[in-house]
Amino acid sequence: MREQILAATVELVARDGIAGFRYEEVAESAGVHKTSVYRNWPDREDLVAEALLHYAENLASVADTGDLHRDLVDFLVALAGGLGTPFGQSLEQAIHPARQSATVQALSKVLDQRVAAMRRRVDTAVTRGELPPIDSSFLGEMISGPVHLIVNRGMRPFTRADAERIVGVVLAGIRSTAPRV
Repeated sequence: MREQILAATVELVARDGIAGFRYEEVAESAGVHKTSVYRNWPDREDLVAEALLHYAENLASVADTGDLHRDLVDFLVALAGGLGTPFGQSLEQAIHPARQSATVQALSKVLDQRVAAMRRRVDTAVTRGELPPIDSSFLGEMISGPVHLIVNRGMRPFTRADAERIVGVVLAGIRSTAPRV
């Protein structure tokens, strides 16, 4: 039931925006009674945040295979693949104009989880000596920004070669600007 409700929520947010979906529509789309939605998520922002986080986890996660470069390239390829679907594009368009305080809070919860996952992976890379100490949020922004730009423009597909080049340039830049010990 939870999966059905979360999937219905993400679909409705993608279609109508965060401010536009209603609990009744979520229940109908999920095939459950609306009290099931209210009982599990009495707070609308919690439902949106959990649904978006669930989607974001399925969209792309940062693995730890021991090879930072490959892990980041795989992350970017998965991110572009998810963003490049009609569903991913609709969802991204639905959440970008969201600037109401409740919406910002819901999105902040999702982004905090994504930033935490990137931070854990980057901290591991620093501990292993793969990277000098770096702000993981900065690294995440530097590698994911071009993906969003290429995918959202829709002028050409995002390729693994794009991901390789982005990760290579960003990691080289980080390594070259690290203070010498």
